[in-house]
Amino acid sequence: MVLSSVQKLKLFAVRLSDPSRSFYSSGDKLSGSVQLEADQPCRLSRLCVTAAGCARVQHRKKNRSHEVEYLKYEEELRLEEQLEADSDGCFLLPAGKVFSFQFGFELPPPGRLVSSYKGKFGSVRYYIRALLQRPSQQVLQCEREFEVEEPLDINQPDLLAPAAASKHKKVTCMFIPDGQVSISAQIERKGFCEGEDISINAKFENTCSRIVVPKAAIIAKHSYVADGHSKVLQQKLSAVRGNHIISGMCDMWQGKTIRVPKLKPTLLGCDLIKVDYALMIYLHIPGSEKLILELPLVIGTVPFSGVGSRTSSMSSQVGSQSSWASFPSFSSFPSAPPSYSNIHRDLRVDGPRTPLLNDYDGDEEEEDGLFMTAPPMHYPSTSPPAYSQVDRESPALPVF
Repeated sequence: MVLSSVQKLKLFAVRLSDPSRSFYSSGDKLSGSVQLEADQPCRLSRLCVTAAGCARVQHRKKNRSHEVEYLKYEEELRLEEQLEADSDGCFLLPAGKVFSFQFGFELPPPGRLVSSYKGKFGSVRYYIRALLQRPSQQVLQCEREFEVEEPLDINQPDLLAPAAASKHKKVTCMFIPDGQVSISAQIERKGFCEGEDISINAKFENTCSRIVVPKAAIIAKHSYVADGHSKVLQQKLSAVRGNHIISGMCDMWQGKTIRVPKLKPTLLGCDLIKVDYALMIYLHIPGSEKLILELPLVIGTVPFSGVGSRTSSMSSQVGSQSSWASFPSFSSFPSAPPSYSNIHRDLRVDGPRTPLLNDYDGDEEEEDGLFMTAPPMHYPSTSPPAYSQVDRESPALPVF
């Protein structure tokens, strides 16, 4: 038999048992196989599989990296189960046939792993690597990455609790006071999942001389820690805006929504990398820095179920009644007025003049008060538009 001395095999790959699976979590069973195929017969001495996972942050200025390990596993595969051994203790791999050597292991229990992540200055990476040793030749290796996503249930009391804050800023023009702007905002809970709508209640006041614009955005903050120093990158993910607010006016959002886009969950438990989310509500002020208010968000994997949230919602209502009691309910409209058909069509005024304001304090010679001439009344032959066509757009309100 002529043995091959080539450096590579026709097939050397790691395959997972369920290639359609997108991620794994703590405690899951991960299994697969290492597949080998040779063009010509060759000798093998050892085949082993290692699984590893670690967080790494690259320090560019010092050209070095920092790592924290979360997973380490090693298994030697039994070549003798499928291949024949020679007198030197090596195994003969015949040509033209694919051999599969199985492996499997269980991921660590909850609390030991961190979700996969890839960012500008660091990553959390998990992979399976196969090492193939051959007599008097270089070791061959191949690897396959797999994703880890740790479950994060937002149906926890602290994540179902509302978040609220307020902030104001004095505006100046050439060091001369020019009034102030303020924001008060609240969201019903802190925990959300992909595709859910965040309902925002907010009040914006503008007493400066400029026209301001209220806006809101979901932001992500990526923090990398190395050598005691941290670097933070902020990314805006989605945004909404409101109407312009002129001087001396205020505006209110009641139930204005912003949808959570497709996001990686909040990254928890990693010493080197943090990924936090926040709802940023702010006022754009021409010629001045923005007034920014941030409410914390936690992006989870287990969506809101509504079970057990009644107590949380009731407590949040009690805590927020005092600060939000002055908000008019734009979503609830008064009952419809009486039908036009109930008005008598022979209605007439008693004279050419009808008193409008009897206590008018103008000209003292006008003893009968302020009058207006009543024009002839003409009633429409058709019914007016339905009351359901009322414009529900919230008007700007004056600041008192």
